[in-house]
Amino acid sequence: MTATSDLGTVQLASPDLLRSVFRRHAAGVAVITARGAAGPVGFTATSLTSVSAEPPLISFGIGTGASSWPAIAEAEHVGVHILGEHQQALATTFARSGADRFGPATAWHEGPEGVPVLDDVPAWLIGRVVSRVPAGDHRIVLAEVVLGDPSGAGRPLLYHQGRFTALRD
Repeated sequence: MTATSDLGTVQLASPDLLRSVFRRHAAGVAVITARGAAGPVGFTATSLTSVSAEPPLISFGIGTGASSWPAIAEAEHVGVHILGEHQQALATTFARSGADRFGPATAWHEGPEGVPVLDDVPAWLIGRVVSRVPAGDHRIVLAEVVLGDPSGAGRPLLYHQGRFTALRD
């Protein structure tokens, strides 16, 4: 492969290239939760995707080395919470390894199917896990939406250039 002046700085595929490209892609921020054997688990995700309307399917990715993976690997149901721009601290808590994610600073309650549901989010869903697809060092989790609430207030939180940010009009 050769680079031409039209192509700019071309790089061979690598984890660093992928990270660099996706830092330029603004993504919505969600927190995924589940009930684990030792209590609730959760993590911040920017890989949330609407897959199908009929049936209503969503997907998200999780690394197999993530602390939440063992619970997600066994969970029958997961919670998906769309975070608002006022929830940067919550996104950071659920992204940080070793954090007390469900401690006093996190407002939540046990929801349907025993799934932890975060309070004060713009929207949330409960999904029944239908598949976990191997994808390199991650798994793509497919879940069929069984219920949710889109009525919360607030504008969405975004992740761009390695930091949380808000929409600009």
